[in-house]
Amino acid sequence: GRLGRCRMVATAEAEAAAQQGLVASRLRRAIVRGEQVFNLLQGRKRDDTMYCNLPGSPEDRELDKGFCSISRYNPAALEPQTASDLFLVIVRSFQIFGIAVYFVTKWLTHDVFGDRGLDGSEQVKERARELRESLTWLGPTFVKVGQVLANRPDILRADYMEEFTKLQDKVPPFPSDVAFEMMREGLGRPVDEVFSKITPEPIAAASLGQVFRATLRESGEEVAVKVQRPDAADTIRRDLYILRLVSKQLNNVAVQRLGTDAVSLMDEFAENLLTELDYNQEARNIKDFQRNFEGDPDVKIPRVYPLLTSKRVLVMEWIDGVRCTDLPGLARLGIPIHQFIRVGVQSGMRQLLEFGLFHGDPHPGNVFALGDGRIAYVDFGSVAEISQMNKEALLDAVVHAMDEDYEEIARDLGRLGFLAEGTDSKPIAGALASMWKDAMGQSISDFNFRTVTAQFSKLVYSYPVRVPERFALVIRTLLTQEGICMTLDSNFKLLQVAYPYVARRLLRDPMYSSRLPQVLLKGVPHSSKPVFNFRRSFSLIALAATVAGNGPKGFIEFGGTVWDAVSLSFRQPKLAMQLVRGMLRWFRTKMFLAG
Repeated sequence: GRLGRCRMVATAEAEAAAQQGLVASRLRRAIVRGEQVFNLLQGRKRDDTMYCNLPGSPEDRELDKGFCSISRYNPAALEPQTASDLFLVIVRSFQIFGIAVYFVTKWLTHDVFGDRGLDGSEQVKERARELRESLTWLGPTFVKVGQVLANRPDILRADYMEEFTKLQDKVPPFPSDVAFEMMREGLGRPVDEVFSKITPEPIAAASLGQVFRATLRESGEEVAVKVQRPDAADTIRRDLYILRLVSKQLNNVAVQRLGTDAVSLMDEFAENLLTELDYNQEARNIKDFQRNFEGDPDVKIPRVYPLLTSKRVLVMEWIDGVRCTDLPGLARLGIPIHQFIRVGVQSGMRQLLEFGLFHGDPHPGNVFALGDGRIAYVDFGSVAEISQMNKEALLDAVVHAMDEDYEEIARDLGRLGFLAEGTDSKPIAGALASMWKDAMGQSISDFNFRTVTAQFSKLVYSYPVRVPERFALVIRTLLTQEGICMTLDSNFKLLQVAYPYVARRLLRDPMYSSRLPQVLLKGVPHSSKPVFNFRRSFSLIALAATVAGNGPKGFIEFGGTVWDAVSLSFRQPKLAMQLVRGMLRWFRTKMFLAG
């Protein structure tokens, strides 16, 4: 099998556990293969074979990453299969390349032989606006391309990134009679047998599908019915085929500029986009989010109906709330803005640092406020996972950033995949120091993620830094979340809301508190073992005090952080003793140097 041909890269200590995981993974794959054979006998279309047999669970997918490289989709399935398919590809190519030639000509005229297109100039802004409108006209694939590029400072300059954040994929709906026929096919029975009532026209339409509101006949529950556009999969497949051909021609440039080949970037993008077309996968995503947030009194994940869901039809609970940026609506519900912001930021932090599974497109149309103050998410087509190793490296990077330890931040970037193996991180550490100071403003409490991203975009043009696809989605998620919060409160400071949660995770969660020795101990020349880093600990305490603010509320919040630190020593005495030994080694080192 595919796994049998992969080269084992696990350490000797992990081999036994890995073998158990592989057995479980093979069993799951055997079941999936059986389902695929059944689908084939039932006459399913070829696009059901677009995806390879990756395991279903996050643990097994992480296990796969450690042993071999398997693409989640099959690029060969993108190729045209008939003469008519080839003709449509050629026609589509003329559309795409016509627009490309137009913009390359303008770039040569203005940027190369003209004014060189200084950042922020009116000509550059106008060209960025034209390009955004052209991407919208080209359809869903290119809307998604623009949305991805809006968070790729290693590929796109800042003024174009800013314009691409405005990309929307709202389009006119396709005919309702076609949608109802697709519902009938997906449900396997007449629509009126399932729904006692359904809106005759969609209440929302986007480039991939449209949504109807309905009432279940059996239970009377209000549901949302999402139906995929009939031509979406074929159009996207043709676009991806053309873009993949182009990416092969750009491989050398991408390797020199980004440290990775263009085909790999294209396949990462294609994998994510094709996954959004599978509504069965979206239903599984919803189930995963429900398990993660089970028992959380502040977050609502809608119920999904797997028995009514198919590849192109999704039925889920109707969310009756107001858009998260609707200030009059929030006021009408009596929801305190600051409380709602805190709930939103903390739910985002939980997704990123606790679950490792996060919503990849939390724009205002996908995030709602409910009457009881809870936050509700919808549209789980775009989600992403990060491994436990990456979660820990992210937390380390946050601590190092707060401590302004730029050499460690540069090493964190390497661990997270932003730097190719063997890259000298020392020059990058110096550039990070300059970037961080420019982005911080007068105080660390003024931290603004969009400003940091803008500064980072300058860094990647001068050093061999690339943004891995999963972290491009992280950047997009954090930028979107910060934008929503700043719409609700112009004085919003991300750090003030996020840092207390990060501190609690570090001090309360055994998975993260076990990393405190790596955070608070450091190696020094005159000690064979690491010593306690007092400067970093005082820096983190000062930051906690700054973020908490003044007054009784700030005092209580800061006191809670201090209590978490004290109680940790009782909950994990071995860890506390490890830190105490580090302090003693620090004193011995100082006495040795003084003597």
